[in-house]
Amino acid sequence: MYEQIKKEAAEATKELIEISGITAGDILVIGCSSSEIVGETIGKNSDIDAARAAFDGIYPILKEKGIFLAAQCCEHLNRAIVIEREAAKKYGFEIVCVVPQKKAGGSFATTAYANFSDPCVVEYVKADAGMDIGDTLIGMHLKHVAVPVRLKTKKIGKANLVAARTRPKLIGGERAVYQ
Repeated sequence: MYEQIKKEAAEATKELIEISGITAGDILVIGCSSSEIVGETIGKNSDIDAARAAFDGIYPILKEKGIFLAAQCCEHLNRAIVIEREAAKKYGFEIVCVVPQKKAGGSFATTAYANFSDPCVVEYVKADAGMDIGDTLIGMHLKHVAVPVRLKTKKIGKANLVAARTRPKLIGGERAVYQ
């Protein structure tokens, strides 16, 4: 089961990078319910092994491409974000003091915190793209104009998968030229 989760997470990540066009230095936010991955209700059966499998499918791909992973915590930490300190400094995000745990932050954020080279937690980001694994509601961490991305991979484990990219706002009305 865990190898399948890792494979699905990797496939979805590769596909989202290709479709969204994100590149080195961009931020990809991931909200992940390990409970949903194993077929349970979000927040009811946090599974560190399922979270680790998803992380192991996602993180090496992002790291290789220089894309920052922003791991969303659960509602008990107000959906704060675990991110590399390098990214927090680059984007001027204010660092807060908390260490995510399985039942306060969630298994995916806890796994990210344990595996990043220099992790920190920030209250919010404005990511360039995102994947929501298990209906965790990542919209608050995407730039203002989010565009749905339809991936071939529809689930990771038993969790619904929804993806998005962002684009700059179109402003100016009917006389504006955008390209």
